[in-house]
Amino acid sequence: MRARSAFSQTILLFLVLLVANQLYSYYAVFHYALLPSLQQFNKILSHEIHLMLDDTMDEYHDIPLNALMRRQVLEKLGVTIHPLQSQAGTVYQQATSIDLMSEQMSKELDSPTDVRMSLGEKSYVLWMKIDALPDVLLRIPLSELQEDDFLPLFWNSLMMACLILFGGWLFIRWQNRPLITLEKAAKAVGEGDIPPPLEIKGSSEIRSVTHAFNQMAKGIQALGEDRALLMAGISHDLRTPLTRIRLATEMMSAEDRYLAEGIISDTEECNEIISQFMDYLKPVNAQTFQPVNINDLILEVARSGERTVAVETELAKTLKPAFGHAIAIKRALTNLIVNASRYGHGWIKVSSGMTADNRLVWICVEDNGPGIMNEQMGKVFEPFTRGDSARGSEGSGLGLAIVKRIVSQHQGSVSMNNRSDGGLKVQISFPVSGKLKQA
Repeated sequence: MRARSAFSQTILLFLVLLVANQLYSYYAVFHYALLPSLQQFNKILSHEIHLMLDDTMDEYHDIPLNALMRRQVLEKLGVTIHPLQSQAGTVYQQATSIDLMSEQMSKELDSPTDVRMSLGEKSYVLWMKIDALPDVLLRIPLSELQEDDFLPLFWNSLMMACLILFGGWLFIRWQNRPLITLEKAAKAVGEGDIPPPLEIKGSSEIRSVTHAFNQMAKGIQALGEDRALLMAGISHDLRTPLTRIRLATEMMSAEDRYLAEGIISDTEECNEIISQFMDYLKPVNAQTFQPVNINDLILEVARSGERTVAVETELAKTLKPAFGHAIAIKRALTNLIVNASRYGHGWIKVSSGMTADNRLVWICVEDNGPGIMNEQMGKVFEPFTRGDSARGSEGSGLGLAIVKRIVSQHQGSVSMNNRSDGGLKVQISFPVSGKLKQA
């Protein structure tokens, strides 16, 4: 499993470095402390055995039991001699061969020697089989080297590793605490809520990032205030003169009625464009989201308005409620139906359903118009972008952009493709009640 967070990556780095340090420590202890000591011990032992061989070997290759050098070796090193065909020979066969000591001992004794090690009852034991002493095994107990001698090293290394990991965990957690606060504040900004300025603390890099975030949040808040002021100005300063123009136009004489109708139509179109601008700029507060019955909303939109084209509906019987803002979803659906009626050839179908995992409820709007070229599919949801020439150039170019914005604010999805029978098919999906993902 790949570590993605900075916390887990740093802990993993600590662990890798710790393991590498322990391995190098064991390597250094073995090569620079244990190995020289072992070589020195092996050299002394080989000299003692060499003296014993020189003193005890006679023409019959027998080993006198009362030889002076052998007694000295037995007394000093605790060496015992055992027949190869005995219980000692079985232990020797099961012992672990030590190639390094075997090579050095063979060189010192001028005779091929096999050195092996086994664990006795009280300590480790060296076994030697020398070709100069056929059918005989030398047993040398290593009374100063016991299995328990390695336990303190193991436990001390383990305790030090745990201490380093725990200290690293505390340090990283302390270092990442401002980042966690920054992450929560960034999520709040993503949801449209501007948090108060964050306390600047931590390392110099984190302090710089926190300072930049506070400036960014302040700029976003100022931008939101400017946008609200712009919306108020559009609503008041533009619609007021448009209203006066329409009132003055309706008071025109009957002879100028043909001019009045054109002016009224233009003012209504201007009002519609202003409404679309305001719908696009208007934010959606996720805290106001509630369960929305999609089927009821579809029927309400399909039956409302004065449309020359009837809307055919195909609604799923069992449908979980969507989680969102009913007015915003209604605006998205209305824009899709208006788009279909504007570019279709007299047929509109609206259907509903659920995804296979029951996490999303979808609305599909279809028409039988000319459709859209494939290379234009990804562009029609951008602001001020209209479809290709096949579908005309009416409207302000904000209808589908508003749909995309509303769906994104609801953490849903939108897809568009041409129908095989001709026309366009647009599907928007919304999370079911309580299924919104955390930003």
